[in-house]
Amino acid sequence: MPEEPEPEKPLASFEAGLEELEKVVKELEGGDLPLERALELFEKGVALSDTCRKQLEEAETRVEILLKKDGKIQPEPFRPDKA
Repeated sequence: MPEEPEPEKPLASFEAGLEELEKVVKELEGGDLPLERALELFEKGVALSDTCRKQLEEAETRVEILLKKDGKIQPEPFRPDKA
């Protein structure tokens, strides 16, 4: 009976996700992988990329710019230009 893969654990941090994504990319770039393994890695990479992107978007919404107006410092939400 084949062993079932362990369920994916939530990433501890953005950095951990990025590090794992880099490992996946290196293995894929190395080539010489069976098709099934390459597909597994590709799917994992896409999931990691989505998770990291979502974490960045969440962080973006939490960032505030401090502006000095009328002698007082006031926070203003950070809104990067979306192209």
